[in-house]
Amino acid sequence: MEIINDYGFVLIVMAAVVGFLMAWGVGANDVANAMGTSVGSKALTIKQAIFIAMVFEFAGAYLAGGEVTSTIRKGIIDTSYFIDTPDLLVFGMIAALFSAGVWLAVASYLGWPVSTTHSIIGAIVGFAAVGVGSESVEWAKVGGIVGSWVVTPAISGFIAFLIFMSAQRLIFDTDNPFKNAKRYVPFYMAFAGFVMSLVTITKGLKHVGLNFTTLEANVISVIIAIVVAIIGRVYINRIKFDESLDRSMHFSNVERVFAILMIVTACCMAFAHGSNDVANAIGPLAAVVSVVNSGGEIAAKAALAWWILPLGAIGIVSGLALFGHRVIRTIGNGITHLTPSRGFAAELAAATTVVLASGTGLPISTTQTLVGAVLGVGMARGIAALNLGVVRNIVISWVVTLPAGAALSIVFFFMLKGIFAG
Repeated sequence: MEIINDYGFVLIVMAAVVGFLMAWGVGANDVANAMGTSVGSKALTIKQAIFIAMVFEFAGAYLAGGEVTSTIRKGIIDTSYFIDTPDLLVFGMIAALFSAGVWLAVASYLGWPVSTTHSIIGAIVGFAAVGVGSESVEWAKVGGIVGSWVVTPAISGFIAFLIFMSAQRLIFDTDNPFKNAKRYVPFYMAFAGFVMSLVTITKGLKHVGLNFTTLEANVISVIIAIVVAIIGRVYINRIKFDESLDRSMHFSNVERVFAILMIVTACCMAFAHGSNDVANAIGPLAAVVSVVNSGGEIAAKAALAWWILPLGAIGIVSGLALFGHRVIRTIGNGITHLTPSRGFAAELAAATTVVLASGTGLPISTTQTLVGAVLGVGMARGIAALNLGVVRNIVISWVVTLPAGAALSIVFFFMLKGIFAG
């Protein structure tokens, strides 16, 4: 208690700095999940993708980022073990943020698409298990989170498979692909608009004082989806094409239509990612601020300080602007050859999965979700369409992330304990 009373302000400043570093790492590494498919399919240039991601990642983190934080903050470790020693919880959360932030910076520099969720969970489990005791870790909760790393890629892969196959049946395998694209693509755009609108209204706007019932939220989302579909149809109808040309020309023009759609799905995925993964940075930071401000009391539920969400949102945007292009290239060009139609199926499926997880408070890995979606698209085209060497390397980098985060966290935890506790 004395440490918190004597050094409370210093600890909050340290937590804010390493929280920003962690958010920076989230932006630098995970933004490829939102923009990699768009860049890989050449629907967007890297500069365009980064600009779009900066807007929608910030909006998702700031408007809808508060829902997931409780799972990261209270679910992984049993806070009852820290009631008599709240300073250890503060040291541990700062160490976890610092270690995860450092690892993500290294991985992003090398272009490795690792999981930010793996990084922070591994770091929290590491300091708690070694620094406090293995019984302080809620292993059942960790097991559930680990299970989600298998379930969510499978779900997103299945959704991507369905979306891709529906596009094949309704558009590409027909006698007049371009005509059918103009007919059906607005429905895909409406779905993307509905998903993004619904999470904004139900999970985001309450942070700025706006509350809607479930019925109102769905009605508004449907209206927005219809507007998006109408705008999409207007733009698609502007594409002029001689329908008497051969099928190869039809396919190239259909891809031009899907390129428009990719911009919608890129925005959707960026928003969904911001709303979900900002928790990896602000969850532990919120825990530190709550404990220090309450004089060492570990509250069952703590309100998010007003400055925490903006800090996380700005951190994500900063990392994305500086290092985001490195991992975008790995994801966009490495796993499989992407066209706008394939990329759209993967991205919209991943966005839908992330939005569902964000709404239920499950801290999934967006990296694994997107890779699962891309694999779903690839499997629909046959195993030969996948670059299994790149997939293998990505999986290895995920495996390394957990122990790397844990090891660094343990080192930083004992350093902080030595500095402040003597």
